[in-house]
Amino acid sequence: MREKIAHISITDFFTESGAYYPNLKLSYQLAGSDNADAPIVLVNHALTGNSEVTGENGWWKSLIGDGKCIDTNHFKVLSFDIPGNGFLREAALIKQYKDFVARDIAKIFIRGLEHLKINTLFAAIGGSLGGGIVWEMAVLEPNLIQNLIPIASDWKSTDWLIANCFLQERILENSSNPIEDARIHAMLCYRTPFSLKVKFQRTLHKEKNIFNTESWLLHHGEKLQQRFQLSAYKLMNQLLKTIDITRGRESLEKVAAPIAGNIHIISINSDIFFSPDEDIETYRRLKRVKANVYHDEIQSIHGHDAFLMEYRQLSHLLRNIFQVQKSSI
Repeated sequence: MREKIAHISITDFFTESGAYYPNLKLSYQLAGSDNADAPIVLVNHALTGNSEVTGENGWWKSLIGDGKCIDTNHFKVLSFDIPGNGFLREAALIKQYKDFVARDIAKIFIRGLEHLKINTLFAAIGGSLGGGIVWEMAVLEPNLIQNLIPIASDWKSTDWLIANCFLQERILENSSNPIEDARIHAMLCYRTPFSLKVKFQRTLHKEKNIFNTESWLLHHGEKLQQRFQLSAYKLMNQLLKTIDITRGRESLEKVAAPIAGNIHIISINSDIFFSPDEDIETYRRLKRVKANVYHDEIQSIHGHDAFLMEYRQLSHLLRNIFQVQKSSI
C-alpha cells in the first residue's frame, strides 16, 4: 500500500566543501508491504527522476509494483528525493549548487534512514546518478546494504562524463532556452545513432516541416521545461559530475573491499554515457579483493536510456536477487 509523500528535517548539515545548511527538507515515499518485518529496498532516482517510483505515475512502475520484479506485496520500497530536485514545487530549491557533491547526497540519505530507524537494506538500487549515490552510500556504511545494485552507472565520473556535464553546465549558464537546449544535448548522450536510425529512418514531420528526429528532440526539451526548474537541473548536473568514492581516500580496491553486501553491477552494452568498459574494469579489479561481485549486461540498441526501457531484460537479471528473498518470506 502506497503512502503519501512524507518529510524529514536534516539539521546542521555540513557539505564536503564546508558549506553549512541548518535545515534541509528530505522528502520520501514508502510503498509496499504492510508487514513490519518486510525487507526494505531503497531506490535512488536519476537526474530528472524523483521519489515516485511505482504506481500510476511511477518512473520505474514496470519494474516495481504488485507482482512485478520488485514485488510490493513482499517488499517495502523506499525512495528519497534529492533535496533541491524540484519534484515538489513547495520544496526549497538549492541555489548554491556547487556546495554539493554526490557524496553529500549519500550522507543525507543515510541521515534519512537513521531518522526512519532503518539500519539494514535488503537492496539499494539506482540507475545513472542514482547508482552513483548507491556506491557512495555503500562506502560510507559498508554494512548497511545487503545487495548493492548500480545500473548504467559507475563509482566515479569519468573524463567523458565530466566533459559532457561541463557542456551541460555551459548550456545551462549561457543559453536563452537553457533547460530545453541542455535536454536536447543530453538526449543525444542517452541514446545511440542506431537507436535514432531505427526509430526515425530520416522521415519528415509534415506539419512542422522538419525531420522527425528534430521534432522528437524538441518534444523532450519542451517536456522537461514544463516540469523541471533551472536550479534543479544545475544541481543534478553537478552531482552527476562529482561521483567518486575514492575522492580524498585510497584506491578503489581499498575503499570498496570493506563493503559487506553483494555488488551487482549492471551495464548496457551500447551505453555511451556510462561506458560498459568501465564497469568491466571495475568488476575485474574488485574481483581480486572481494568474492561477491557480479557483472551483467543489458543488450540494447538504445544506449543509456535502456535502463528505463528494457524492463524484460532488467527483470530477468534482477530476478534471482529478489525471488530468492520472496521465497524465504
